[in-house]
Amino acid sequence: MAAALVTGCLVAAVPATQASAAAGCAVTYTTNDWSGGFTAAVTIQNLGDAISGWTLGFAFPASGQKVTDGWAATWTQSGQNVTARNLDWNATIPTGGSVSVGFNGAWSGSNPTPASFTLNGVTCTGSTGTPTPTPTPTPTPTPTPTPTPTPTPTPTPTPTPTPTPTPTGGTPTVAADGTGRYRTVQAAIDAVPAGNSSRKVITIKPGTYRETVTIPTNKPFITLQGLGSSARDVVIVNNHSAASYGTFDSATAFVDGHDAALTNLTISNDYQESSSTSGQQAVALNLDADRSVLSNVRLLGDQDTFLVNASARAYMRGSYVEGTVDFVFGDGTIVIDDSDIYEKRSTGAPITAARTDIAKTYGFLIYRSRISGATAGTTQLGRPWGPNAQVLYRESTLSSTIKTSQPWTDMSGNSWKNARFFEYRNTGAGAGVNSSRPQMSDSQATAYTPQKYLAGSDGWNPIG
Repeated sequence: MAAALVTGCLVAAVPATQASAAAGCAVTYTTNDWSGGFTAAVTIQNLGDAISGWTLGFAFPASGQKVTDGWAATWTQSGQNVTARNLDWNATIPTGGSVSVGFNGAWSGSNPTPASFTLNGVTCTGSTGTPTPTPTPTPTPTPTPTPTPTPTPTPTPTPTPTPTPTPTGGTPTVAADGTGRYRTVQAAIDAVPAGNSSRKVITIKPGTYRETVTIPTNKPFITLQGLGSSARDVVIVNNHSAASYGTFDSATAFVDGHDAALTNLTISNDYQESSSTSGQQAVALNLDADRSVLSNVRLLGDQDTFLVNASARAYMRGSYVEGTVDFVFGDGTIVIDDSDIYEKRSTGAPITAARTDIAKTYGFLIYRSRISGATAGTTQLGRPWGPNAQVLYRESTLSSTIKTSQPWTDMSGNSWKNARFFEYRNTGAGAGVNSSRPQMSDSQATAYTPQKYLAGSDGWNPIG
């Protein structure tokens, strides 16, 4: 689909809101172009003090460039001027942290990269530091008075700090080496009060955290944010399996509190499958949280990597999921957008195993993503864990790993033919149209957009 790859990188500074605060940022703007259209990925990295609430601005150099839809921010365009404002879940950018946003666009004539960006109304200049203070005038000399004894001041008691995982300054919330407020991710989650009603951002210093992490139901609005330069730098990992814990309880991370967000980190279950051992399932992420967002996240496992439960609506973007069998499964609703899904077993297997309730219109949407695998002609798009499973692969690139003649298969007495399995405008060596590949029509597809999947009864729209 991409005819060209245009990359632009701008390093910029943003003045601090306080006179003594250091500030700075880096903005990376990358486009994937095709005839008349493009996708833009924009990453804002904060090099200075923590920012709470941000607005990114830039101008398209050409009058024919337009934003058609965007994600992870509220996008507006007036003439050639474009503005992106934070959403609730990504409003805070801690020191060293980053936020990834993006949009789809259209162009005519040419699609040049914007020349400059602003953050919170200030032009990015490519440096960091503290503002130069206003010079203090030299006072007129006055006679030196006779000194008087200075009374010894009464010591002021040092207040006991209240633990909080909300980032301030440059101190990470969690650091395995002891330089943060907590050494484990779970300790930081435990410090969030039950019934929390505002966004709490837990920043995690690069490192490997071998633990089981739970965001409980009574702790909503929690963000786990890795501080590395990529999602690979922060790894939360364990190795529980179904043989000892049962499938659902084998997870490395349990995310139950609503409005959760995970960004710029890896969640892994590194249990190793063995041909002589039963109970091969080993979940990386067990997601029960409604209105959850996963951005630039890597989910690693073998069988049953990613479980999306019935109460969950989730939006995943710019992420990576790998496994062997049924490694995106469950009865919830998820949109996987602009992400990579990898079947790592050489003999292949089904990717999805949905168990959508018949009362639900929407289950799994794989949208504008890339599907690949270890071996050609071995991988199925999915199988129905429940008889009414709903899965749509839409406008995605399917590699040769897909079994083109029969990409859907049966499961536990449930026929794929009775499930709600569809494709729409997929491309790549693994794409195709035949009697075993139900295709959605253009008119049907208007009701199966990412926004429709996620809206629910409250109109939730994390895409912006």
